[in-house]
Amino acid sequence: MNYTLSQLQIFLKVTQTASVTKAAEELHITQPAVSIQLNNFQKQFNIPLTEIVGRKLYVTDFGKEIAEAAENIINQVNAINYKTMAYNGQLTGKLKLSVVSTGKYVMPYFLSDFVNQHKGIQLHMDVTNKASVLKSLEKNEVDFSLVSILPSTINYEKIDLIQNKLYLVGKEKVSIKSKKSLANFFEEISLIYREKGSGTRQTMESFIKKNNISVTKKMQLTSNEAVKQALLAGMGYSFMPLIGIKSEIMNNSLSIIDIKGTPIKTTWSLIWLKGKKHSPVASAYLQFLEEEKEKIKTSKFNWYENY
Repeated sequence: MNYTLSQLQIFLKVTQTASVTKAAEELHITQPAVSIQLNNFQKQFNIPLTEIVGRKLYVTDFGKEIAEAAENIINQVNAINYKTMAYNGQLTGKLKLSVVSTGKYVMPYFLSDFVNQHKGIQLHMDVTNKASVLKSLEKNEVDFSLVSILPSTINYEKIDLIQNKLYLVGKEKVSIKSKKSLANFFEEISLIYREKGSGTRQTMESFIKKNNISVTKKMQLTSNEAVKQALLAGMGYSFMPLIGIKSEIMNNSLSIIDIKGTPIKTTWSLIWLKGKKHSPVASAYLQFLEEEKEKIKTSKFNWYENY
């Protein structure tokens, strides 16, 4: 047999995602390249590793055993690389984060310089809703979590990054000048919600309750991007984090509806379990943030801070 490390990595990713397309996206290579390497890898075995039923990819029992072996090989190679880098005085290891979905517009800017400075770091960042983020934090599965609403049931420590600003947004600009016109507006429109467990939804519902707003037409979508596309299609209005709609606001494809009490402001905070013993990588990252966060805010979020 003459398989390569690249083929092992590609095959493992295909088995993890059960999709050639998703594997290509996560590996940042083209779908044809994944298909070619997967086919070349399969040719070295006389037993099928995967099979297509309908349009869905399944991993055979034999394929699962090969995937497990591939993962062990890749882990051993990574261990060798880490040890070599550590011997040369480089920072090595994993940095694990869970990030609420709208935090994907924030967190990469606070990570890029640190990761680029330390090539031996392996970054794992799970982007999901608030409920799942807090669950992974409680189970001590991650080093840090990025949230915009601080948890009330977890003992944590934190470092604040930037403000989170939510505005009422829609395709059509509307002028609302009184409480009566505000009430009429919400009675007539479709208001688009995120799924339960979302921090954006929690903030939105708190605002609606605080202002005694009656919502008659509701729609629920399960991602910030889905909500944005629905707004662009003119399907309704929603409260959206400004950080995720910069382009749409700048090119006037979406409009901010000016109503009293907005923007709703919270803070993007990186939190961790109180008393957690950080790895060398996690400790170095905290130090990096303390030293660099103001510079990052100025260089990357100046438009946002001054909006």
